[in-house]
Amino acid sequence: MSAPGMLIDPRSLPGAGGPGGSGSAGSPPGGAGGTAAPLLLALACGGYALGALLGWGSRELALIMGDFGLSAAALAASVSCFLYARAHGRRMRPAWLLFAFSSAMAAAGNAVWGWYEVVQDRPVPSPSLADVFFLLFAPPAIVGLLVLAKRPVTRAGWVCLALDSWLLAGSLLTLSWSLALAHTATFRGESVARAALSLAYPLLDIVLVSMVLALHFRRSKGNRSAVHTAIAALALTVLCDALFTSPLLRDTYRSGQLLDAGWFAGSLLLAYAPWGVRRATEAPAPPRGAPRPSSRPIAGSLAALTPYLAAAVCTLSILYSVIEGRRVDRVVVFTGCAVVLALVVRQGIMLLDNITLTQELAQKESHFRSLVQSSSDVIMIAAPSGVLHYVSPAATGVYGRDADDLVGTELAALIHPDDLGAVVHEVRRFLAGPPAEEPTTRIEYRFRSGTGDWLHVESTVNRHQGGLIFNSRDVTERVRLQAQLQHNAEHDPLTDLPNRALFTQRVRQALGGRRAGDSGTAVLFIDLDGFKGVNDRLGHQAGDELLVQAARRLQESVRAGDTAARLGGDEFAALIAGDGGQDPAAREFQVHEIADRLRLTLSRPYDIEGAEVRVAASIGVAFAEPGISAGDLLRNADLAMYRAKAGGKNRVEMYVPQMQAEAVRRTELQGRLRSALHDGAFALLHQPVVDLATGRVAAVAAQPRWRSAQGLLFTPAEFLRVTDDGGERAAELGRWMLEKAVEQAADRHRAGHRVPVFVRVPARRLLDRSLPPATVEALLGRYGLPPEELVLEVSDSDPRIPFDELEQRITALRRMGVRIALDGFGGGYGAVAALRRLPADILKFDRGLVEGIVESTRLHTITGGLLRIARDLGLQAVVDGADVPEQVLALRVMGCTHAQGMAFSGPLDEHRLRRALNRGGFPLPGALPGGGAARGPGRAAGGGVRPLPVFSGGPGGAAAGGPPEGRSGCAGGHGGAVLPPMRSHYETRVPPT
Repeated sequence: MSAPGMLIDPRSLPGAGGPGGSGSAGSPPGGAGGTAAPLLLALACGGYALGALLGWGSRELALIMGDFGLSAAALAASVSCFLYARAHGRRMRPAWLLFAFSSAMAAAGNAVWGWYEVVQDRPVPSPSLADVFFLLFAPPAIVGLLVLAKRPVTRAGWVCLALDSWLLAGSLLTLSWSLALAHTATFRGESVARAALSLAYPLLDIVLVSMVLALHFRRSKGNRSAVHTAIAALALTVLCDALFTSPLLRDTYRSGQLLDAGWFAGSLLLAYAPWGVRRATEAPAPPRGAPRPSSRPIAGSLAALTPYLAAAVCTLSILYSVIEGRRVDRVVVFTGCAVVLALVVRQGIMLLDNITLTQELAQKESHFRSLVQSSSDVIMIAAPSGVLHYVSPAATGVYGRDADDLVGTELAALIHPDDLGAVVHEVRRFLAGPPAEEPTTRIEYRFRSGTGDWLHVESTVNRHQGGLIFNSRDVTERVRLQAQLQHNAEHDPLTDLPNRALFTQRVRQALGGRRAGDSGTAVLFIDLDGFKGVNDRLGHQAGDELLVQAARRLQESVRAGDTAARLGGDEFAALIAGDGGQDPAAREFQVHEIADRLRLTLSRPYDIEGAEVRVAASIGVAFAEPGISAGDLLRNADLAMYRAKAGGKNRVEMYVPQMQAEAVRRTELQGRLRSALHDGAFALLHQPVVDLATGRVAAVAAQPRWRSAQGLLFTPAEFLRVTDDGGERAAELGRWMLEKAVEQAADRHRAGHRVPVFVRVPARRLLDRSLPPATVEALLGRYGLPPEELVLEVSDSDPRIPFDELEQRITALRRMGVRIALDGFGGGYGAVAALRRLPADILKFDRGLVEGIVESTRLHTITGGLLRIARDLGLQAVVDGADVPEQVLALRVMGCTHAQGMAFSGPLDEHRLRRALNRGGFPLPGALPGGGAARGPGRAAGGGVRPLPVFSGGPGGAAAGGPPEGRSGCAGGHGGAVLPPMRSHYETRVPPT
């Protein structure tokens, strides 16, 4: 037998009698508590029967138990049915109320019977009130049985129910009349009432027996236990009534005899019936795999044979009368004819009903056949042997194979060998489970098509007569789409290289596989230097083409077992698998050669849209170590790559543990820097801008400083280099510096020191929406600073900045009264463009023009030429970096009017700045004792130089006299007013990390 056949074989199922099944029945539901009531019922009935068999010991006790005992049992049945009907609002409540009334009538009849025999000690008259109560017992019981029966849904069903009841009643009547009732009906000398009473009991019993039998064959599924118990109770009662009314026992009957035990047991059974139903519904289902009882098919057969059995009973009754030589009674003939007529009518109705059902069945079969044949799914039925017995016509379109060719083929021969094991396992699991909990299962496998290809098939599997039904559909396109989606999720859409997620997974597999301890595994992080410039010059489309070509070069350069990936942007990576057992030094040299070859390959010129484009590659290399995780290995390679970029780019850098320590320290420094503004760790210093004609302070330049936890002061350029989000931090620092500078300048203005303040603002900052001209105007108004005392130094004049928009912003600021200075003039490639396009009031020369002005004649000529350009344009010139007296003298000779630097003072805090302003100014190098300055060649040639109005200080801002007595013109400035040289602007350095 094939593998599926072994699974489908019923003998392999648990509970089917096989080795894996359970042959023992489970314990009865309910346990000890569930058997207590039936046990008490059996004991009560057995005790009563034993007492009746022994005669109860005395005539008086026998009469009491035979009359009032039966009355008590019937009363118990009435109370039980009534209480159950009130407590449970169900559809069967009327039936139990009718049973309660019927039992109450029996209790009343037995009580009246006992009144005559026990209380009055005389025979019961016939007829009597007891007979009325006894006759009222049967009608409500009959109606209650009709309520419990399964109701027909059509008129034909009601007619068949009536005919079945008559067939049963007529057959019983014919039999009873032939045996006993004919003798009862011919009694001589009796009154009409007594004769009618004699016939009423058996006739009602016949009707009740007919309903009991009809109900047994048409019982409802929802109340089977209740019907069984009620039928047993009423059947026992009817049997005792039949024995009582027979001529053999009626004349010899006395109360308390064994016949009363039957009535007693019938009443107690009826009292137990509703509560027995409740226990049955709460009982658990029978164990899975237990054999089902065979009562259903037998009951169905008996129900179908009932009409014929009734006709046979009538025939036997007539034959009995003929055999006994009696004259056939007219009642028997009439009843038999009525039974035969009812049988013929019933058979006609059933014939018409069968014809209708046959037509409906044919229509439904045609309907379902058309559904199966026109369905796009393939329906296959596999026998227990695993052979296909049926295949729907859809197989031609789905599998490319004729359905008739597949019939008789083993299913295992059509499934891909690699998928057969999974299919067998799933089918075995499915068949071992309970059908109620898992009616179907779903299996995916590859199925051989007519062309020999393997199709991806999804099948819904159902049980079918020991076999299986496969409802299959072709999902090949869906599987391909899922594979494509999975590929897209793990690969870069531009270069089709593995992305970061897949690369990390590959690294994790390399570290956790057979070579988990192999230190030869290496990860290369690659960054393309200059790629941003390609995007800016040629556009993003050209940048994408460069990335595609770089990815192709990288993929072709790595070995077959290695992995090349694109992590994002212009960052790539490569996983170099270890060779195992190689010397670490040799392996490191080999990987370094691979990385350097990659660097040269990626640095070759690229042909982008007919133009030759060059970029370089910075590569960081990290080797695996025992116990290292994938994340740590990738981090190490990333650190090495950033070290390669910081070391000059276009190079290969190997990871060393010190890089991680430096990264940790830099991260700590970044964390402290982010909270420095909020913690008040920043201070704003001011360096004086000195008038070279008088030595007075003409303006001050604001310079922020950050005092670290170690007490070191960092300049903006120094402390912004330690953070990777310098743009955000720089913007936050710029907002703080502008507001702080305006606030302190306003305080100095109110104190009488009307000295303008220079605040450096990057050009991109002026274009930021967070710093519109309205914000500057609002800031000046808030602190009460005149606009002419604020000078904004525009720095970083990159030609890529939109000068049109920047010009509009600067014009709006100048219209408010704010002065504009172009910072770093002469030191950047964008200075000339900024001077040509941007309106300005002041040119601030770069310190690079001053550093070698004394020694270099060439630089002296260049600086002098730029100063003449400033004078010709009507702009005030301020030179930064005048650190020694010789530089100051040279600048004065060239006609420079204002300068700042260590020759006068370093950056001062607010207290020392106020002291410098109060002193009046700084001594000038080469000043005359009387306070005048020596005339240099520049002054003799060019005459006196007047300061522009922008530097016109107030009464306390300019002193006409020279320096105070006792002070020299050295670069130290006023004693104590300058920070110690270690903390100066030019000597401060980032602490070693």
